Amino acid sequence: MTKFATISAAGKLADTPAEQMVDALPKLDARTITRVDLAEAVYRCVGLSRKESGALVQMVLNELSDALAQGETVKLSSFGSFVVRSKSERVGRNPKTGIEVPITQRRVLVFKPSSVLKGRVNGQTVTEDDA
Repeated sequence: MTKFATISAAGKLADTPAEQMVDALPKLDARTITRVDLAEAVYRCVGLSRKESGALVQMVLNELSDALAQGETVKLSSFGSFVVRSKSERVGRNPKTGIEVPITQRRVLVFKPSSVLKGRVNGQTVTEDDA
């Protein structure tokens, strides 16, 4: 794999592919990162064409969603885990009328951030070794 040296937002040399990818994402102020933004970051860091970068991002998202649809847990090191949890049937209440309403059994998706991600969100530098 070709390695590109970039300077991270923190001013240090971004030497891992993940750091390079994060640095390639547009700096956003309360904006949502889309799959187009991810594909653009792949395009800039890896050197694939824009079409290939978009296809790569789509393939990764398809793999993640397929695994989750089958009830598997998806763990991404230094990022977090996506877990499918089953909720049993229960009785809820309509907030406007106060009438009891049955809530059917369903599966929900839960994201558990890693300690590394939590630290980054809070402006701390946390490595995998610290976690």
